[in-house]
Amino acid sequence: MTEDWQNGGFGLYIHWPFCEAKCPYCDFNSHVSRTIDQRAWRDAYLSELARAAAETPGRVLNAVYFGGGTPSLMDPDTVADIITAIRSHWPHANDLEITLEANPGSVEAGRFRAYNSAGVNRISMGVQALNDTDLKRLGRIHTANEALIAFDIARDTFDRVSFDLIYGRQEQSAADWRSELKQALSLAIDHISLYQLTIESGTAFGDRYALGKLRGLPNDDLGADMFEMTQDICGAAGMPAYEVSNHARDGAQSRHNMIYWRYGDYIGIGPGAHGRLTLNGQKHATVCFSNPNRWLIGARDGQTEQPREALSRADQAAEFLMMGLRLREGVDRERFETLSGTSLDTDQIADLVNLGFLEVGKDRITVSNQGVIIMNSVIEALIPAE
Repeated sequence: MTEDWQNGGFGLYIHWPFCEAKCPYCDFNSHVSRTIDQRAWRDAYLSELARAAAETPGRVLNAVYFGGGTPSLMDPDTVADIITAIRSHWPHANDLEITLEANPGSVEAGRFRAYNSAGVNRISMGVQALNDTDLKRLGRIHTANEALIAFDIARDTFDRVSFDLIYGRQEQSAADWRSELKQALSLAIDHISLYQLTIESGTAFGDRYALGKLRGLPNDDLGADMFEMTQDICGAAGMPAYEVSNHARDGAQSRHNMIYWRYGDYIGIGPGAHGRLTLNGQKHATVCFSNPNRWLIGARDGQTEQPREALSRADQAAEFLMMGLRLREGVDRERFETLSGTSLDTDQIADLVNLGFLEVGKDRITVSNQGVIIMNSVIEALIPAE
């Protein structure tokens, strides 16, 4: 019998927790360490991969993602050993996507060739801005020129390259963003992730904002204008949004992230890594211990995870909506009903359609361009009350 997760696929996320510097906007589980025992970390990942494979025998793997942190700080030999182990543990799709995140400051031509030889076939580069003033404000340790050089190295080495930019930055005007975005799209890329700066509590930016010291941020109207401009410019360049913050040429969508948004199963390995894993018909939320040393020690005897949470049908249906409605393809209503055991509220759907926030097809519902701007409110209105 087909299980629901097979509608989204099966992926593997590997979290490398180390960075050269902590960016002030970042709320990911990343740490600065002067020394890293690459062999110990390799052995820990290999041990956890073997444990995960024993739980999921025979599953066809669609995508692998090395995230962080800064995975381009991993020794290429470590990456090679991990990929070799992955290929030995699971059958995999013929077009298995293996992505590695990289920061421009850690890019070298020889290192990238070694990652490519190891089996990495897609690079996601954290550029974030294309001018030195804003890079400095964002706490980045590379220059705009270094980013362009790194991108050229990646493009010459890999067939598939993506990079990230942040907009809605301090003192950034709509005209500034238009110019920068057009520059980015002029590069030979097939995928770009464009995130509006959000101020997260617990970050350096969050602390400054609370003290009134983070000035020059766009107001809501300018932020909305920048978002709409982004959709128009990227669409005209042949890179429409396939998800709220992600744009790609046809066929170049990130397969790993599509597993998330289509609510497939994915195993999270590494400090702080999250996962969704269906075992014996029950979907579980998994999360690894976030402290790197705690996780590393736990890997010796398979004790790297916090207690797993069995997700109720209502939990799964809510997550399915929250993830799937971010996609331009929207969500399948029948799949929602199978997950939840109930139907979506037709009156609520009609209200959202009349307001211009939702669009309804024969079998699917999608958030409109207008609705994307208030995505969280649309999703909240659709999730059935328990």
